[in-house]
Amino acid sequence: MSDTVRRPAFHRAVTRRGLLLAGAGATVVMGTPGRAGEGDPIYHRPARVGTWAAALTAVPARKVLTLAGKTVRQVVHTSVGGDLPRVTLSNEFGAEPVRIGRATIGVRAGAGGSCDTVPGSLRPLTFGGAAGAVLTPGGLLVSDVADLILAPGADLVVSLYLPDKVRVGTVSPRAKQSNLITDGDATATDSPRRGRRTTRYLWLTGVSVRAVGDATAIVALGDSITCGTQTTDSANHRWPDLLSSRLRLERRARGLLNAGLSGNRLLFGYEDRTGDADVKASIGPAALRRFDRDVLGQPGVRYLVTLIGVNDLGNNTGLTSSRLIAGHRELIDKARVNGLRVYGGTLLPFGGAVRRYDNPANETKRQELNHWIRTAGAYDAVIDFDAAVRDPRAPHRMRARYDCGDGLHPNDLGTAALAAAVPLDLFDVVQT
Repeated sequence: MSDTVRRPAFHRAVTRRGLLLAGAGATVVMGTPGRAGEGDPIYHRPARVGTWAAALTAVPARKVLTLAGKTVRQVVHTSVGGDLPRVTLSNEFGAEPVRIGRATIGVRAGAGGSCDTVPGSLRPLTFGGAAGAVLTPGGLLVSDVADLILAPGADLVVSLYLPDKVRVGTVSPRAKQSNLITDGDATATDSPRRGRRTTRYLWLTGVSVRAVGDATAIVALGDSITCGTQTTDSANHRWPDLLSSRLRLERRARGLLNAGLSGNRLLFGYEDRTGDADVKASIGPAALRRFDRDVLGQPGVRYLVTLIGVNDLGNNTGLTSSRLIAGHRELIDKARVNGLRVYGGTLLPFGGAVRRYDNPANETKRQELNHWIRTAGAYDAVIDFDAAVRDPRAPHRMRARYDCGDGLHPNDLGTAALAAAVPLDLFDVVQT
């Protein structure tokens, strides 16, 4: 397959300490309604920063979901804390409009697959002051701010009521979170009745907050290893989640935004809308093509971590390491020209994976790419994910304790090792 792209105000009653309780068991600090005004003593130059994100794709025909008169309740695990959250919805790959009849946001109650909300935490989400809105084909909706204050690491439930019949055309295909689709308008309900479960995110692509101090955001750009394909569902064991936990424990106000897509490649992808999408459309556009939307489009982004290229090796026998290196150089250039610090992750070993990955030619190319990442000085810093998980007695393989069993994807222990390999002081550097 060729390396081308297929085209067709914080409230005065809240203290700084109240926003930093994530490590002490707090999940949310609720403020009373009031004017978030200038002169509030607890912040300096509050910035809007992304606290959660998901990368989106089209839907292959056999996986298109049709909904009518339903509420979709979707759980997101935030990173940086703040107030006045906004929600971003996208119909980037949809071929028909989506009418949102009503929407709410609230703090999640429970854990795992719970889609319940803490009583009293639900807030309406409006769009230009209106309770409903239409998400046009290819369009984007950003909500008005909601009167809510979030501690770092809080879980949110975003509920969308869909009164009309609609085909879901834009999704994040492997959410690794159990979400709920229930009958009728359940947007104002803390504990909805049972419904259908989905492990996709539907139209939901981002949540941002107004944050204090030097808060900025990090984007993790990658494939299934970054989106956590083989980690435990509804447990937030993706390596970016675990890195975010480390940052919170160190009181570093950094949003961690996961732009991983299962199957994603650096150089090749699919961009057709649902209805015309390829059967493999869920791999998404090439990382180079989705860079503007999934990286530069994130509020407050200052840092980029890459872990990308293994699927290029596994799906294109004619690909050379020099072509992959050129793609990485292009990523670096895109980041640098936009003022980002960019850190390169080495590719993980894949010994024991299926033959299209695990063969001598691919191992040579992986080693050549990793050598370049480590030694060329092109990236601002290197994160040696390979060294973190490889078996020292068989460096072409992951340690057995980190391998989910397919030779390619890390399990929960493996993603913890990846997160532990990232030096936190990389995110204290200010780009000049």
